[in-house]
Amino acid sequence: MSKTDIENFVDAPGRAELVKEVRRQIDELGIEYLYLQFPSITGRICGKGIPADHWESIAKKGFQLVYGATVNLFTNRNGDYFGYGPEAAELVGIPEPDTFCQLPWDKRVGRFYCTLFRNREEREDPGAFLTADSRGNLRRLHETFQEKHGLHLRCGTEPEMMWLKKDENGQPNGGYSNPYCYHIDQFESLRPVYMKVIEYSRAMGLDII
Repeated sequence: MSKTDIENFVDAPGRAELVKEVRRQIDELGIEYLYLQFPSITGRICGKGIPADHWESIAKKGFQLVYGATVNLFTNRNGDYFGYGPEAAELVGIPEPDTFCQLPWDKRVGRFYCTLFRNREEREDPGAFLTADSRGNLRRLHETFQEKHGLHLRCGTEPEMMWLKKDENGQPNGGYSNPYCYHIDQFESLRPVYMKVIEYSRAMGLDII
């Protein structure tokens, strides 16, 4: 009987050594808590958190979460969940050891990205890669693309943002800075923000240009 996708993923060559290396880093860095993350289909970061004591167990068994988390648990106008109902089984998320990162804004916390799978008890395709896992889909498509063309996809993002003030009800009410596009006053007023963004991004291995 052939193995499922989830079994092949957990039993991949070299993974056991990576799991042990993560434990060494957790202990060395004093990590107490772990974020297990994945993006929804709209790019919202979802997931679960666990105490770091349970790293080895979660690395093997993963965590379970409702399938609807991949579509932000949104409902339609009739109140029905998009994609999956509350009666559906739960997805399985398996953390990827090579994505471990200590959060620079709270060094007690570590972060992993996860690959998502269908539940092991599903009648159809148990333990298969979850088709609603946008990040997993992209990674597998990219691996196929590399094999076929020998090229590596590079991508980046240019976040456009506004820093807004809030009124007494927590609603947006005016801006943090003056509306002068490209004026150096804008940079100066937001310097505490962008310096932290740069500091944290570099600490997490992101290149800022």
